[in-house]
Amino acid sequence: MSAATRTTQALVTAPLPQIIEKLGLAIAEGQFALDRNSVEMARMMAETEVEIDGQRYNLLALGFTPSFYAYTEATVEAKLSFTLSESTETSVGGSVSGRVGAGLYMAAATVSASYARKFSVEASGSSSIAARLVSLPPPEQFMALLRERQRG
Repeated sequence: MSAATRTTQALVTAPLPQIIEKLGLAIAEGQFALDRNSVEMARMMAETEVEIDGQRYNLLALGFTPSFYAYTEATVEAKLSFTLSESTETSVGGSVSGRVGAGLYMAAATVSASYARKFSVEASGSSSIAARLVSLPPPEQFMALLRERQRG
């Protein structure tokens, strides 16, 4: 099986639904990890205190907030390129020579022929997955609960 045939067959039989499903699950897992990290940062900010003019404040009370992120889009892209070329070369050549001497005539003939058929296959494929991540403000309910806990 040629390289072009193998590459074409791999693309045609690619499990596109499974690729999209895995991309979706990877984004969901990534989003969960990002959210968990932001909550952990909020917890660390609540525990980190700074002394100002003899009074102690945690970072949340001073207005610091954890960063939250969200995936806004994801793209799966696959490209395939292949080139197939064929060429045929044929050549025929010959020569005739003769000689006369002492009542004799001699003749000689040579014939040469060649035939070449060439095939060339070039195949390439590539794929990419891209995701866009943006920063979001913390959820308002989360921040309201943190402020309420700071007062109490």
